[in-house]
Amino acid sequence: MRAVDIIIKKREKGELSREEIKFFIEGFVSGEVPDYQASAFAMAVLLNGMTARETTDLTLSMAHSGQLLDLRDVVDLAVDKHSSGGVGDKTSIAVLPIVAACGLPVGKMSGRGLGFSGGTLDKLESFPGYRVDLTTEEFKQQLKEKGIVLTGQSLDLAPADGKLYALRDVTGTVQSIPLIASSIMCKKLAAGAQAILLDVKTGNGAFMETLDEARELARLMVDIGKLAGREVIALLSDMNQPLGYAVGNSLEVIEAIETLKGKGPEDFREHCLHVCENLLVLGKRVKELSEGRALAEKAIADGLALEKLRILVQAQGGDVSFVDDTSKFPRAEYVEMVESPREGYLAQILARPVGEASVTLGAGRAKKSDAVDHAVGFIIHHKVGDKVGKGDALFTIHANDAAKLAEVRDVVLAAHVFSDSPVERLALFYE
Repeated sequence: MRAVDIIIKKREKGELSREEIKFFIEGFVSGEVPDYQASAFAMAVLLNGMTARETTDLTLSMAHSGQLLDLRDVVDLAVDKHSSGGVGDKTSIAVLPIVAACGLPVGKMSGRGLGFSGGTLDKLESFPGYRVDLTTEEFKQQLKEKGIVLTGQSLDLAPADGKLYALRDVTGTVQSIPLIASSIMCKKLAAGAQAILLDVKTGNGAFMETLDEARELARLMVDIGKLAGREVIALLSDMNQPLGYAVGNSLEVIEAIETLKGKGPEDFREHCLHVCENLLVLGKRVKELSEGRALAEKAIADGLALEKLRILVQAQGGDVSFVDDTSKFPRAEYVEMVESPREGYLAQILARPVGEASVTLGAGRAKKSDAVDHAVGFIIHHKVGDKVGKGDALFTIHANDAAKLAEVRDVVLAAHVFSDSPVERLALFYE
């Protein structure tokens, strides 16, 4: 077999065999298949798709490209959650401590920013010293002792995905359902959780813009998980506007901390509680969603969830004082509040342009080697359906470059679409 023949077969809309997929992935990991051929393969898949069988074979080949964790010798039942990415989605930073505080061990390996979508690891690195490179043994030990882990993908787990993930971000091949499904699920299978919740975003700020696309991705991932013998459920959630108010690394971490203190934006708090109640049922901690919600709310009210975040940050080498004093997080040099140019109801706050503007400021990466600026981003002061007066605070820009600040101002202003008549609020979850 030759890698180029496999690329050509997929380019010509052919269906790849299990052996061809395995050959290509093993070659990519060993270095025999170079980056440029992997990029061509990713583009062929983006343009021509894959069958469910091909996608499952790709997922399993990537999962088996490294070590497969078995967490049953560490905890009775470990749960994991994954979001398919969005703008202002800092859910894991709030949800994991809440669930762990309810007595359900949760071990998660997260990714970095991908395109206009922020990455959990980049946000967590806002804590000075926070380690996102735990070894497999450190991952298991921390899960056993602390009941909570949030780290990067271990180098010995699904290494094929780590390499392909970085290439997709900079070759325009992010938005492919088979590549997204296989990337997410190979990590979940390799990381060893027995029960997995998938938070699949839909809308203009998600990789799946329509509900049909999101449903297709969700069903494909649930099927892959079940074929691999895991308990998997998927929630379809809205990403037509930023989640919460904060967009940008340390700004989002601060908002997650506020939520764990019982404050924070109403939509973000409600989103987190819905994910928590589902995780607690999935992890057999409770039988009913209402019980799960009551348990999650109590963990916040009692301060146990915030304490779990402290335990997580400290266990992974981060400066835990930042949890108690969020003013210690880095601040941008330029902070500018932009006023509403008119009175009216907000009909849209387009998440995608806001996410892209945050990358322009330096909160994300334009290319693989770019460093991330943890201080920059936006506070979006309103939600779709809000009535806004002329001159009211519309959004605040946090920037470290005056020229970039000027560049994004009009972009984010244009993302706010007004209506003269009342507008319905957006649903948080669809299915």
